[in-house]
Amino acid sequence: MDERSKTLLKTLIERYIAEGQPVGSRTLSKYSGLDLSPATIRNVMSDLEEMGFIASPHTSAGRIPTPRGYRLFVDTMLTARPLEGPPGLSAELADLKDQIQGQMASQQLGPQRMITAAAHTLSNLSRFAGVVMTPRRAQAFRQVEFMRLSDKRILLIIVSPEGDVQNRIIQTELSYTPAQLIEAANFFNTHYAGMSFNAVRDHLRGELQALRRDMSSLMQAAVEAGSNAMAEDNVEQVFISGERRLLEVEDLSSSMDKLRRLFDVFEHKTSLLQLLDVSSHAQGVQIFIGGESQLVPLEDMAVITAPYEVDGQIVGTLGVIGPTRMAYERVIPIVDITARLLSSALSQNS
Repeated sequence: MDERSKTLLKTLIERYIAEGQPVGSRTLSKYSGLDLSPATIRNVMSDLEEMGFIASPHTSAGRIPTPRGYRLFVDTMLTARPLEGPPGLSAELADLKDQIQGQMASQQLGPQRMITAAAHTLSNLSRFAGVVMTPRRAQAFRQVEFMRLSDKRILLIIVSPEGDVQNRIIQTELSYTPAQLIEAANFFNTHYAGMSFNAVRDHLRGELQALRRDMSSLMQAAVEAGSNAMAEDNVEQVFISGERRLLEVEDLSSSMDKLRRLFDVFEHKTSLLQLLDVSSHAQGVQIFIGGESQLVPLEDMAVITAPYEVDGQIVGTLGVIGPTRMAYERVIPIVDITARLLSSALSQNS
């Protein structure tokens, strides 16, 4: 493709993103900066259509980008504006930075709430849907505590290495005093802190003979309850914020079929998890465009993602879900800076 064709394609996509209407030769002549006759522009448009970069809607003489056209645009023609860009964008991204940093600085904001806050912020700033895949957690625990609820009901409190807390109720055959529960917790934390409950189970098999019968029974019950709790908590989750905003995007909700498929994306989340998992194996911002990526379930949908880290290790992915007709140069920095700030906040809390 020669430079003239690239310029016209870039202009067409930019105008379509800005206006949402098929772009004709008169508009291209006005905004491209090229001194070309309408006939020449029409010839170039015809060539671009043959190459699959643009298409002609039945109702208009103008053209719109295809997924292939968007892909060429974001890969070779797009320059994402930096944080120190034009005043409007710079102020918005600075506000994003202040919002996330302010929330992450709170001592009461744990990792899960940081992730939720990041999803909300992505949605608010992009005006589309924000999505964050939570990291898979280690099966290990940092400490446990036992609290007596009644004669034979005990609350098991599990603290993960990340500082998150899980509670499980244990039904026991014996009645335990508060002193016995403190003794059991001390034994657990002294001998097994930092291990997984499955590993504790293996260790206990060889040590149960040395424990009193009452302690042995409690230890086995705690291991089973703790193992189940950690397994349930380790199901990969996706936090999504702003799904309703996509209902206002005509490109994604203009027919019942599109609406049905859009709801399927958020209800089942399987395709989103697969896409976010793929993104976690790549460095930097990734752009997935429907129609050319099998991972995106709708042709008119695009997903911009970036991985986030804890202490230099990638643990999850976040991003923005929107229409293919989005202002990529604006949304890409929002996703990028959010991933960096979330990484920093989680690393400081680790």
